[in-house]
Amino acid sequence: MPQFFLNKRLIILLISIILLVALIGYSLRERGHLSKPEQFLNDVVGFGQTIIAVPANSVKDFFESISDIQNTYTENKKLKARLDQLSQLSSEVSVLKDDNEKLRKILGKKDDLSAYTTTQATVIARNPDQWYEHIKINKGKTSGIKENMAVITSEGFIGKVKSVSALYSTVELLSAVNPKNRISAKLLGNKNKSIYGTIEGYDETERALLLKGIPYDLKMKKGASVYTSGLADIFPEGLPIGTVEKLVPDENGLTQTAYLKPSADFYDIQHVMVVKSSVNKDGLSDLNGGGQ
Repeated sequence: MPQFFLNKRLIILLISIILLVALIGYSLRERGHLSKPEQFLNDVVGFGQTIIAVPANSVKDFFESISDIQNTYTENKKLKARLDQLSQLSSEVSVLKDDNEKLRKILGKKDDLSAYTTTQATVIARNPDQWYEHIKINKGKTSGIKENMAVITSEGFIGKVKSVSALYSTVELLSAVNPKNRISAKLLGNKNKSIYGTIEGYDETERALLLKGIPYDLKMKKGASVYTSGLADIFPEGLPIGTVEKLVPDENGLTQTAYLKPSADFYDIQHVMVVKSSVNKDGLSDLNGGGQ
């Protein structure tokens, strides 16, 4: 009896497989219309797929949106970093361009100073409390720098070397408040007559150098150029100092003071040249310096 039931189950299974294969084959035939059961089954399956697909697609779209937002945030962060770099590069280019122009001016100035021995230097330190007093440069005794040598920029004379160490030097500016800081200067007056005076001090309010000791009856044109005179045998002759802005009578009425607009910018000093005349007025070598 049990053997009969086993055989019966096997026969039913085989018949079911045959019917299933037949149905599959039937459904795979190319037909213009589906049968009613197939249509019903197709609709039921389609409706189930729709129910599953809608939330599944919504979840998929949600995660894709999150991914897009994350990618956008990452790209935005990268773009901001590039913009920051671009701004920094733009600033560096501007600084390098300004530096290049100043160095070109100094190189051009060297051609005009063929009669002088020059040493190029860079400002490495400046005290904010003494901005118009001193600057420190990166050249010293090992570069042949000595005290009292003239210091200029590409625009003009700015001061003298005050102290020197092996590798560095301190420069006292013309704008420094020092009664002993006197520079012999000259300019051409009427009929090309030389007029002499001394640079003594700096008026911070007027931002002008003070050329004192000018005779009371001498007339000067505004814009007249003032140069080092070379009379003290310390600084070479002809270094530009400034131009005349106005004349003011002194208290005693015997002399006048000329207010000069400096040729050089004392506020912004980056590159300088230390200058010394290579030949003195007698045609002899003058490389050992002199006292003031």
